[in-house]
Amino acid sequence: MHRRQFIMAAAVSGLLPTLMYQRELADAASPAETAIRGFKDVVRLATNQAGSAFSAQKMALSAPFADLDQTHYHGITATPEIPGMLGGNKGFKLSPLPPGLIYRDPVKLSVIGKEQTTPISFSPENLQFDPALFGYPDGRAPAEVFDGLDYSGLRLSHPVNQPDKLDEFLVFQGASKFRALAQGLHFGATARALAIRTGTPGGEEFPVIKAIWIVEPDAFAQEVTLCALLDSPSCTGAYEFRIMPGATTTMDIKARLFPRTEISQIGIAPLNSMFFFSPGDKVGIDDYRNAVHNSSGLQMITGAGRRLWRPLTNPSQVEISAFQDLNPTGFGLTQRPRTFDHYQDIQNRFEQRPSVWVEPASGWGQGAVMLVEVPTSNELNENIFAFWRPAQPIGPQPDGHEFAYRLHWGRGAPDDLPPARVLTTRIGDADHTGSSARRFVIDFHKYEGMPSQLSLQPTVSTGSVSELQLRELPDGKFIRASFRFEPEGTAKSEMQMELHGPEGPVSETWLYRWNGP
Repeated sequence: MHRRQFIMAAAVSGLLPTLMYQRELADAASPAETAIRGFKDVVRLATNQAGSAFSAQKMALSAPFADLDQTHYHGITATPEIPGMLGGNKGFKLSPLPPGLIYRDPVKLSVIGKEQTTPISFSPENLQFDPALFGYPDGRAPAEVFDGLDYSGLRLSHPVNQPDKLDEFLVFQGASKFRALAQGLHFGATARALAIRTGTPGGEEFPVIKAIWIVEPDAFAQEVTLCALLDSPSCTGAYEFRIMPGATTTMDIKARLFPRTEISQIGIAPLNSMFFFSPGDKVGIDDYRNAVHNSSGLQMITGAGRRLWRPLTNPSQVEISAFQDLNPTGFGLTQRPRTFDHYQDIQNRFEQRPSVWVEPASGWGQGAVMLVEVPTSNELNENIFAFWRPAQPIGPQPDGHEFAYRLHWGRGAPDDLPPARVLTTRIGDADHTGSSARRFVIDFHKYEGMPSQLSLQPTVSTGSVSELQLRELPDGKFIRASFRFEPEGTAKSEMQMELHGPEGPVSETWLYRWNGP
């Protein structure tokens, strides 16, 4: 159990009468905050906010919140919980997160109780400081250091892996970012509430979540609801998150957006991840590990039911890909290799990072799944971004623009159809004779009932392919497809390939963008 968290919901005891964050601060709370009782009220706030100019609110930090390293930041923890409030560890536990490090956007936190809405005060009673790291022998900082500041986000815990143990499973912190995990998994890829101008030359705009309201869950609840208010120079928004942790953690998300101006480069359901290298993409990287990535590919199911797989890369320059579609069934950044041997990283355990899948709740119309890949020289930076971009700009309108979708955080996409799926993509010198030819090797999972007669059908936009081969791997679980690619003087080629049986395709479509040697 993380000691910097305190109780949000109780299985038997009521939440509001016993929470330690209660303080005589109600008079300082704005009427707008305490009047929020659900999503419709946040929509009203977002509507009103869209009628005025955006006001950036970065916190100016001073000691003890300024100039912290990771050790000192994590030495600031929420006041310990009151024993027994979970009623046998049933329910949810909330930990407000302090400002510090890169987290300077204030986030107002409140709890929507059965009868009233109560703000969580940013106060000495709610945070403690490790005496070994800070000059506070009793772990308490003076009240004046809290003036003008607020929390930077929140963390939620729930018995995800064992019924008698709380697990951290959800974090909202930093602009509009949030991340989650499921049973047996660690944090990895992240999501955002909204993306604007991602990957564009003019620079990205980062919307921020300004306030979060946590709806008090019922006793023994297995799901929790949050509402959030978003703001940016171009847009305001109201969000509702219905979150159900478990073997796969799901989030039913409803967003109502109110642009202040027309936005053409908007990103709906944006996902972030990290891809440094894989076994087939390790040129110039001196590292004992076989692979370092939070996600291995962009997976898509089109509105017509076509299944696509695009391996991720760490490019030499920013690469932007658009996959046009009408009413997509789903897309996500998934982590397919699930064995330790694929990575050989005993500390980070990349095989336990979650896949994140976006499932639209209704037709999103015409648009494109966008993939932005940014060069990185290490594993510390998120350099992979995927999102849905509507074909038409969205602009101001009284009722706003609503998007609803479900996020799945788990071991893979919720797709049970049998087409053979790609596990790994490897690329290397075709013959080591000094030619520019490249050898592509793609391993597909076999499935029960897969035809024994298979053919390989690759296509390339430029260059040519030859030496097509299909072989079953020794373990009998995979089919290896390979081909030789001749660039023929080109510096870029768009590739795709499928496995075909006697009656047509039996695999998802492998997509790849080759960018020179």
